Amino acid sequence: MLAESNSQVLLPCDCNSSSSIAITWTKDHQGTVWRQERSGLQFWGSRWLQKGQQRVRCPRCQLQAGDCGLRISDVREKDGGRYACKFQSGGQIITRRLVLRVIKVSFYPVAPVAGVHVSINCSVTPRPQGATVQWRVNNGSFAPSSGASPPTPRWSLQEKASVRLAGEWMCVVASGDAQGRASAALTVRGIVHPSRDATKVYAAVGSGATLPCVFSPGSNPSKPTWQKLQAGSLWRPASFSSSPPASQPAWDHSARFKETALEDEGTYRCGGVVEGHSLSRKVQLVVATSESVTWKKALTLTCQLTDTSEVTRYQWVRVTHDASGKRRVETVQEGKNLRVSDVSHGDAGEWACRFFGERGLLGNVTQGIGPPLDFWKNHVFQNLVLALQRSFITLRKRFFFLTSCSFPMQRKRILQYTTLESILHARSKEREAKDPSRVKKWTPLQT
Repeated sequence: MLAESNSQVLLPCDCNSSSSIAITWTKDHQGTVWRQERSGLQFWGSRWLQKGQQRVRCPRCQLQAGDCGLRISDVREKDGGRYACKFQSGGQIITRRLVLRVIKVSFYPVAPVAGVHVSINCSVTPRPQGATVQWRVNNGSFAPSSGASPPTPRWSLQEKASVRLAGEWMCVVASGDAQGRASAALTVRGIVHPSRDATKVYAAVGSGATLPCVFSPGSNPSKPTWQKLQAGSLWRPASFSSSPPASQPAWDHSARFKETALEDEGTYRCGGVVEGHSLSRKVQLVVATSESVTWKKALTLTCQLTDTSEVTRYQWVRVTHDASGKRRVETVQEGKNLRVSDVSHGDAGEWACRFFGERGLLGNVTQGIGPPLDFWKNHVFQNLVLALQRSFITLRKRFFFLTSCSFPMQRKRILQYTTLESILHARSKEREAKDPSRVKKWTPLQT
C-alpha cells in the first residue's frame, strides 16, 4: 500500500477473532513494532517510542472486533518496508504480510532564488518496479522543460526556478492497482508581484498610480532600482517616487506617481539583488484620458488609452448623487465613444468611461460635462441684473445717509451770519434817525 510522508496510515490485519488474543506486529530487519498479550498488556518497539509518545497503536484490538489493524502516525520515509501481523487462531499462528511504500516530494534547494536551478524529487520508499509517476502543479498538469520523447517516468526534475514554479507540487504514483500521492509547497524567492514581465498598470490622467515591485516576504534586496526604458535611454519622470514610506515592508519596493501625466506612459523596470542574484521585472504604465468634441449643441466624448491590447470593451456610465450624498452609477452606453446630440442642463455632471479586459475591469477615466452655453448666458444675465439692483440700493442708502448728515451742519452754518435784508433794514433806520426830513409821509390813496 502507498502512503504520503507525514500523514497517517492504517495497516490492515483481519484477525478473525472475537476473543482476546495475542497479537504481534513486526517489520523486516527492525524487530517488533507493537504487540499485545492476551491479558491486554501492550509493548512498543524502542524506535516507535519517542519522548513518551507512541507513533503506533492498534485502535480496535481491545474491542474484540476481529480487526487487528495497526495505525502509524506521522509516517516517515524510513517507515517504508515489509510488515507482518501475527496472531493465534484455533491453535494456529497466522501471519499476514504487506508492504508499506512511503511517497515524499522534496526540493533542493528548499527555497531557491528565481533564476537558480532547482531539483524537484518524488521518492517512493521502497520504490516498486514498473511504477509510474505524474506531476501536477497548483492542480494543473506539468510538462518538464526538457521532457523525453516518448515520455518516461521522471522521478526527478531539473528546472530553472521562477514564479511559475511556485506553489503546490504533487506527484501521483501508480503501482498495479494501487495509487498514492504526495504533495509539498515550493517557495521561489524573488519578485512575487508582479508575477510576470510586461504586466500592465492602468491610470487616468491626473490620478495617482502605483507600479508594483514586491519581493518575497522576509527578503531584503540590496541595490533596489527603478528605471524607465525609452529608446535606448533610461530616465525617471519628475513626478516619479521610488522611495518606500517608513511603514512599508523592506521587501516592498513599489514606486508611485502622485499625479499621472500623459507623458508618463511607457515601460518601467524594477530590480534588486538577492543573495548575489540580480532580479528584475518590467511593468508597463498605460495612461487613460478622455477627449471631448463640441459641434453646435452636440457633444462627443472619446475614451483614449496609450495601449489597448488588453481592452475588450468600453462602457460609459453617469455618476450622480442623491440628496443624502449617496453615489449612484448608471450605465448609459457601450462603446468607446459617447455622443450627446442635444446637451441640456440635465446632462451636466460627471461621466466615466470604464474599460474591461478578459480578467474584468481594468480601469476608468472620468470626464465632467458643464451646462450648455444658453444656460450660462441666462445665468450670467440674471447675475448681472441682480448685481446692478444691489449696487443701486447700496448707492441710494449711502446718498440718504450723507444727505441726512450734511443738512443740520448747513443749517448751523447759515444761522452764524446776518442776512443781507437785515443789514439794509438797519442802515435805513440809522439814516431816518439822522435826518427825519427824509422820511416819507404816508398819504392815503385818493380815489
